[in-house]
Amino acid sequence: MKAKEYLFLMQKILQQVDEGVHVLDRNGNTIIYNESMSNLEKMDSRDVIQKPFTEVFKGLNNENSTLLKALNSKVVTKNLKQTYLNKDGKEISTINTTVPVIIDDQVIAVVEVAKNITKIKEMSNTILKLHDEIGKPERAKQKKIRKYNFDNIIGKSDNFAEVIDRAKKSSKNSASVFIYGETGTGKELIAQSIHYASLRKDKPFIAQNCAALPESLLEGLLFGTSRGGFTGAVDRAGLFEQANGGTLLLDEINSMPYELQPKLLRVLQENYIRRVGGANDIPIDVRIITTCNEPPEKILQEGKLRKDLFYRLNVIQINVPPLRGRKDDIIMLAKMFVEKYNERFNRHVTDFSDEVYDYLLKYEYPGNVRELENIIMSAISMCDENEHILDSSHFSIQYSIDYQIDEYEKIEDSGIDEYLGNLEKRIIEKALKKSNNNITRASNILKIKRQTLQHKVKKYDINI
Repeated sequence: MKAKEYLFLMQKILQQVDEGVHVLDRNGNTIIYNESMSNLEKMDSRDVIQKPFTEVFKGLNNENSTLLKALNSKVVTKNLKQTYLNKDGKEISTINTTVPVIIDDQVIAVVEVAKNITKIKEMSNTILKLHDEIGKPERAKQKKIRKYNFDNIIGKSDNFAEVIDRAKKSSKNSASVFIYGETGTGKELIAQSIHYASLRKDKPFIAQNCAALPESLLEGLLFGTSRGGFTGAVDRAGLFEQANGGTLLLDEINSMPYELQPKLLRVLQENYIRRVGGANDIPIDVRIITTCNEPPEKILQEGKLRKDLFYRLNVIQINVPPLRGRKDDIIMLAKMFVEKYNERFNRHVTDFSDEVYDYLLKYEYPGNVRELENIIMSAISMCDENEHILDSSHFSIQYSIDYQIDEYEKIEDSGIDEYLGNLEKRIIEKALKKSNNNITRASNILKIKRQTLQHKVKKYDINI
């Protein structure tokens, strides 16, 4: 295949690539400039192809251009943030990977692959502005953040009592705390309790979910930005500075981008931060609490978290048991949620039926305490004002099925078809009882058509 034919083929292939691709020949002329790069830089490919790179991008040189560095100095660049102006003066922000193509120690071409982060950077600036606004005294007066302490934690089971005892001991010092537990077990509640029982209680408690933001945004949010660091950058304090003297909770630390972890490690080692684009070291005094919803050994094995960082974070480890592992606490928690949602929905529930007691204790709660709260909230919302006992009719049919299906021996005795038929019959009978045998209301409770319910009543020979 001739060189021109090969070049034509590559141009056609690279037009289908989502990332921007820019290729220079040995003389610095653009030979490939795909559609994605054209859209990214807001430039017509006809203004770039076969043109000298330095004539098209007049603001770039060997110091600030990854393409020119690769061409003239054989420098390989990986995932570098770059901000520059296109030919119309519009600011473009990208993450670039640039590689020189070398044959016989000579650069014959340079390939750059770019991802557009202009929108992400704009979002970052917006979020940082919001943090600045939240930090203003007048805003702080308007918005009160719920503060949790150990008095808000409900639980008497032995394994959970050990967790609370360990958390209380950790509040007496400023060592880093690593809290592991499944989603919904109350990790942030424990983290807040540690802070508000410590000598730092009068200083800020700030929480940030590491899974919520991409690396480029999270870095600026944590460490702040410095004026002149990149085009349009202004001086803004990050969360470390805002939390100075207090506690910073890094939620879902296992989702923190790997590239950002060395910077966090340095903060833990040196007790100072450097803003993005800044040159000055800023001393900080912040206690770090981290949470994780995956077993530590798993995230280390899978390389989600650096081992050296983990050892710094894991000075005190607290393992929160799932709700299914603290059965003694289920009814206590359920009654607390009843009180909460009685007040919210203006209801007067005082107890559960025996069947509901049994169900609550046998259910596995994959969503843990958070799921239990949602179950109770849903049940109370289905109550009438004059009802005082929660029975199975107040709970979703799905939960009832999940519970009943665990009675495996009954299925073995009767077969699954007969078992499910009997179960459906009992559910219909309870809906009819709740509606005083009103077919229309019962069909609404069951979320089926009136005609369908009439058919099933006849099928199961239900007296109404």
